[in-house]
Amino acid sequence: MKILVTGGAGFIGSHTCLELMKANYEVVVVDNLSNSKEEALRRVQEITGKSLGFYKVDLLDRLGLEKVFAEQEIDAVIHFAAFKAPGESVEQPLRYYHNNLTGTLHLCQVMQTFQVKKMVFSSSATVYGQNNNPPLQEDMPFGLAINPYGWTKLMMEQILRDLHTADPSWNIALLRYFNPVGAHPSGRIGEDPQGIPTNLMPVITQVAIGRLEGLKVYGDDYPTPDGTCIRDYIHVVDLAIGHLKALEKLSGHPGLVIYNLGTGEGSSVLEVINAFERASGKPIPYEIVGRRVGDLPISYADPSKAGRELGWEAIRGLDEMCADAWRWQQLNPNGYD
Repeated sequence: MKILVTGGAGFIGSHTCLELMKANYEVVVVDNLSNSKEEALRRVQEITGKSLGFYKVDLLDRLGLEKVFAEQEIDAVIHFAAFKAPGESVEQPLRYYHNNLTGTLHLCQVMQTFQVKKMVFSSSATVYGQNNNPPLQEDMPFGLAINPYGWTKLMMEQILRDLHTADPSWNIALLRYFNPVGAHPSGRIGEDPQGIPTNLMPVITQVAIGRLEGLKVYGDDYPTPDGTCIRDYIHVVDLAIGHLKALEKLSGHPGLVIYNLGTGEGSSVLEVINAFERASGKPIPYEIVGRRVGDLPISYADPSKAGRELGWEAIRGLDEMCADAWRWQQLNPNGYD
């Protein structure tokens, strides 16, 4: 079975390619390398001892995408490719809407042309918005997104819902996940953000390795045990395996299905810092500053549906996430460069 992975050179995409290849799927990657490195794919092939196909193609280039489908007999698609920085999306909304929505429309149109009607879509917990109380469940209503990035995920989900309504022969899995962290235990592939990272874990690892001086903790007066925000952190390898389980589900022609991929437990910012200090033996200096607009006090998943229907669960805990993230950063102090 041959799987096309859009955005396959990225953090989650590269780990998913690795797990697909371990499970003997054929993999073809489409990535424009705007926020990723081809080196990640070279290392995936090194770890697995297997080869994959790679096309440097942007999803906005419909003709280029058609060429990929014409040359490869694709059976299903895992769709990661999208811009993903919430803050940047506020500054550049048109760029985000154009890239994420137009790219998804091109992908669906080309899939339809070539009669490829299986897709696993990389969605996000951001679709629950601010008005749903955790643990977040798949049957909760869409929330109000707090930034253009979040709105694109909502709209991309809606496009896929409408596509399935119009043509029920499509089989689509919408995977809503929470806060992916960690790295492959080999330390060969991991998270390599462009510029100064905005997510908590890569900031912590770069502080530990000396690339950044310290960490800002946004608010310590939330209604949580230590006053800092609580999030559901999931190991990227567990997350990657979840995509394989969703792919297996699509083989049974379930129509459109939705799953949370998370641990079902939350960790506060200070708990993550403390866990990383244990894993690395390094002090992580931090400064408490004011709250960020739009940050929820608590967000975590109810992943029980994925357990029941996919036979999937997150098995790697916070200490392992921190240890693997630190190993990656130590072995690759400047990322893939």
